[in-house]
Amino acid sequence: MKREPPKTLADYTPLFFPAVMLIVFFVIPFSTMIAVSFFRRDPAGFYKPDFVFDNYARFLSLFFANILGFSLMLAVLVAIVCVVVAFPFTYLLTKQSRKVQTIWLVCLLSVLSLSEVIIGFAWSTLFSRTAGITNLAVWLGLMDKPVALLPSFGVVLTGMVYQALPYTILVLYPALVRLDPTLTEAARTLGSSPVRAFLNVVLPALRNTVVATLIMVFVFALGSYLLPQLLGRPQHWTLSVHITDQAIYQSNMPFAAAMAVFLVLISLALVGLTLLAGRRENAL
Repeated sequence: MKREPPKTLADYTPLFFPAVMLIVFFVIPFSTMIAVSFFRRDPAGFYKPDFVFDNYARFLSLFFANILGFSLMLAVLVAIVCVVVAFPFTYLLTKQSRKVQTIWLVCLLSVLSLSEVIIGFAWSTLFSRTAGITNLAVWLGLMDKPVALLPSFGVVLTGMVYQALPYTILVLYPALVRLDPTLTEAARTLGSSPVRAFLNVVLPALRNTVVATLIMVFVFALGSYLLPQLLGRPQHWTLSVHITDQAIYQSNMPFAAAMAVFLVLISLALVGLTLLAGRRENAL
């Protein structure tokens, strides 16, 4: 069946409310942020309207370029680790009974109910010296005395993966549930092992879903703000942390807006590349 294109103005009515929401909550704020990014900072009055490129020139300096590079690298690692862990876990989950699946999904939803503050302080306690996991290692005789494992890059990565993993599983779950089980059965009949059938049949069949999930987790991790502050050192802070620092503590709203524009453009570019890749694959 071929969908008929809209013919009258009334056919576009369902799009009115989403369009208004998009304009009010994205287009207008983003346009305002772009305008402010060209303003000049005024120490006496916060900032004043102007049209200068000083904020973007400062952001492209080596120091802030390293911050942007670190933020991108951290987001990529979080996305890869989440998908590598979540994809086989979700696949095995779909093979369980409906009751077991329901229990796991309820547990994942309960994790999503935790705020980033609770997650951050829970991980900081777990990796601390006084009440952390190293005390268990001392009790087992694996260590002489407890040590603090944070702040460090590994702890930041662990906390962000923990926060993003439930989202990753819940995004992959519907696609894996709808996957035709006869595909893997046919592969097993032809002599493939379970692991080989998973890698050669299941993974290629859900390639678009995996790519979309990677992009979603990447954008989610790129905007992480609290966990890098609680679990890492200043060199582990993401771009979002520095944006807040410039806007609130340094009172440099134009420079913070310039960095925020870069952050939004990167996210939009990734979403656009995902849509373009999907269209090309459908065309083929």
